Amino acid sequence: MNIQAARTATEPVLLRENIGPVTVLTLNRPAARNSLSEALLHALDDTFQAIATDRSVRAVVLAAAGPAFCAGHDLKELSSRRTDPDGGRAYFQQIMSTCSAMMQRIVALPQPVIAAVQGVASAAGCQLVASCDLAIASTKAGFATPGVDIGLFCSTPMVALSRNAARKHAMEMLLKGDIIAAEKAAAIGLVNEVVLTGQERAKAMEWAKLIASKSSHVIGIGKEAFYRQIELPLAQAYDYASRVMTENMMARDAEEGICAFIEKRDPTWEDR
Repeated sequence: MNIQAARTATEPVLLRENIGPVTVLTLNRPAARNSLSEALLHALDDTFQAIATDRSVRAVVLAAAGPAFCAGHDLKELSSRRTDPDGGRAYFQQIMSTCSAMMQRIVALPQPVIAAVQGVASAAGCQLVASCDLAIASTKAGFATPGVDIGLFCSTPMVALSRNAARKHAMEMLLKGDIIAAEKAAAIGLVNEVVLTGQERAKAMEWAKLIASKSSHVIGIGKEAFYRQIELPLAQAYDYASRVMTENMMARDAEEGICAFIEKRDPTWEDR
């Protein structure tokens, strides 16, 4: 093993930095284009589980080291299991289930997650961006679900992608496999804003700090309600949202926020 390979093998696949109330997670497999190896999937899942109960964390920025954001699943790791007695079936199912659970962990997280995308996000990498609540993209970022080009339709990325982009745009990406530019990704709803290269992480931090200044209790209520109501028929969504808003009105921070608004002063949040 050469020096570079040895260094790569000993470095953590996921970096975590706490900057005040914001946690920055950085995918750290740049030599492998930050592909989602089994180790990285577990690291992400474990970290999101820990963040979920950490009251000091009010927002999360998900970034990546190197020129690529995330190339999707680690195809070399997956292909190496074709020599298993079952041809790799059990391992493939395990990885897909682990990945799907991790993506849902992001959605279920009480804190908002903002992707800072500096390069290409393809396949499960595109899914990762789509699973985040918000996304800031560099002008050099690109997005693709290119599985169709290698005989592996991006079925699991399709779940998150189709819940962000309009159906025909999602199908276009899935059927053609082409990389779309950041500007088009913004136009179809996959990312929120496109910034100059090198500014994506700073912009994501700016948004994260703004969100962190709100009541974390109220943000948590709202995020959960957003994802629940969006899957419901209209009447059921309104019924559910009305119940949520009634309970929200009973929260201490709602009382304080409304009083502060009426009294023309800044609110003092207690996160309850």
